[in-house]
Amino acid sequence: MNGGAVLGTERLTMRLWTESDVADLRALVAERGDGTPTAEDIRGNIAAQLATTARTGLALLHIQRRAEGDFIGYCGLIVGRATVEEPEIAYELLRRVHGLGYATEAARAVIDAATATGRRRLWSTVRAWNAPSLRVLEKLGFHRDHVTTDERGELVWLTRSLP
Repeated sequence: MNGGAVLGTERLTMRLWTESDVADLRALVAERGDGTPTAEDIRGNIAAQLATTARTGLALLHIQRRAEGDFIGYCGLIVGRATVEEPEIAYELLRRVHGLGYATEAARAVIDAATATGRRRLWSTVRAWNAPSLRVLEKLGFHRDHVTTDERGELVWLTRSLP
């Protein structure tokens, strides 16, 4: 695949990462509050994501707003704590666009794409404190499956059957 549009919605364009996205991803990761990674670290992260996409067909996609043309986050499917056959949906948006429906819109497009591949179920794992992400997933038809605990606290496992 090239860096062209992979998925689109009324307000969003979602595509594979490119070398020119280093600053965007670096800013998003820095917003987490764990420090700012080096540009080289981010280049390595993007290269690893693209290699995983080539191997599994799963991708985290760069999200850009159509009207504004600005980067706002990512959304896609990963193996994560699941499998290639039943992958995890993952998303993260810049704080400045939280609460505007972009996570739901992007995730809905990813769910539709997953359905088109013939997948039967998706997973998501979210920290118990992350009420906004839990609300997004519930809007999208995900249901709590179980809760586990690790060194970072409670992790809620949600699942959604696909048609």
